[in-house]
Amino acid sequence: MISGRLRFESSHATEFVDITKRLRDAVQESGLRTGRVYLQSLHTTLGLAINENEPLLLRDFQHLLERLAPGDAGYEHDDFERRFEISVDEPVNGHAHCRQLLLTGFATLLVEDGKLVLGRWQSVFAVELDGPRHRQVAMQMDGAFSPPHQPLGSPRRRRGSGQSAGWGDTSDGSREARLVEAELMRQLMVDPDPVAAPMRRLMEAGGKRLRPKLVQLTSQIGPRHDPLRAAELAAAVELLHNATLIHDDYVDESTYRRGRPTVAAEEGAERAIAVGDYYFAKATRLIAEIGINGVTSTMAQAIEAICASQIDDVALRGAFPGDHDSYLRVVRGKTAALFAAACASGALLSEAPSEVVEALRRYGDLLGVAFQMADDMVDFSPSSGKPVGLDIRQRVLSLPLIYAAEDREVGTEVRRLLSGALGDKEVGRVVELVTSSEALRRVGDEARGLVDAALRELESVELDGLRPTLVSLARSAVDRES
Repeated sequence: MISGRLRFESSHATEFVDITKRLRDAVQESGLRTGRVYLQSLHTTLGLAINENEPLLLRDFQHLLERLAPGDAGYEHDDFERRFEISVDEPVNGHAHCRQLLLTGFATLLVEDGKLVLGRWQSVFAVELDGPRHRQVAMQMDGAFSPPHQPLGSPRRRRGSGQSAGWGDTSDGSREARLVEAELMRQLMVDPDPVAAPMRRLMEAGGKRLRPKLVQLTSQIGPRHDPLRAAELAAAVELLHNATLIHDDYVDESTYRRGRPTVAAEEGAERAIAVGDYYFAKATRLIAEIGINGVTSTMAQAIEAICASQIDDVALRGAFPGDHDSYLRVVRGKTAALFAAACASGALLSEAPSEVVEALRRYGDLLGVAFQMADDMVDFSPSSGKPVGLDIRQRVLSLPLIYAAEDREVGTEVRRLLSGALGDKEVGRVVELVTSSEALRRVGDEARGLVDAALRELESVELDGLRPTLVSLARSAVDRES
């Protein structure tokens, strides 16, 4: 049996959070072939439901709950003078408890042939009844699993075979992924606990590990492939990436990252700055100790670009939502620079020819920009597991917002809303306007076009059978919902 938690942050008082994709991904990553998935809400104001994800129908469900348990009906639970041992921040939420009683806190889903058994129109929802809040759903999977050395959906790549590696998250069980995780664990074990503990929590919360994957893949291209050195470099790159996230969360005043409190929210601003600084420094030292000048220089230039673009990003928030050129300038520094450096440094580590290194650098740059565009689109996806509209609340530079603000039909209202205070009502309206416009389609088309351009950079160089894997990774980095 495998146990875990689905964590997410709701953004509305009542909200149907579609967790279907996350459950499907969890089943695939676990290797469960035939069996059951058991779900249990860990909150008395969070229900579970299986129904159709159709916006008007979800609104009908919400209205039904409001009619059956009105918020203003008067509940004895909310009479604090008659209750004992209540906290100072106890909410008035008797209606939410009653509504949860109308739903269920448990669900059992069947798995056949490695897939959830759901009807054509069925989706699985966590139903928020007293949001916005940080939520958890307990999950257990039981049944017949694939062998642990080769989980479902994790085929191995044979060099030169033309087959995709099928790299998933680090749970794919591949030797390369395990080497990186072992190296990350080793590095965190020797660090002082005040900095290691917050970084460990962030690492354990997950992440796609795309940048270390790029390092490890490109390190196989040249004549001197050393898996252990590649894992050391990949781990340093991942530490560097997570250091930027810690600083980003502090600057953006974000309270949650990967379903858990951010370092700034849990430890305070001073600790967050110190932890980020520590791992910037440590990652730089680890990279320098590899002893290849080209690798050190490449990563140092990426760090410079990240820092400079962070300054630009903050400065541009005064002109929110910004323009396309400013967006590209910031994204090329904050996101694409590390993608490009990961690709180039892996190739340099293996002593690949210079033309291959430069082709991979350009591939990484274009892929990084496309990845960020796809990430911007996730902010408007109710099935992502993230609060919808979070980028809007934080006034983060976002291409869908830029395109929506330019839209002939909705642009005027979008610009008006973004220029004022952004409460729940305003954020919800902006989300409606963006999703009803051509903005998301334009961003998706542009991201896929950048991926196509990235793949063209690989056409003229020899990649020792790794081209299909790099193609697959690039496509999957853009065509995603989380």
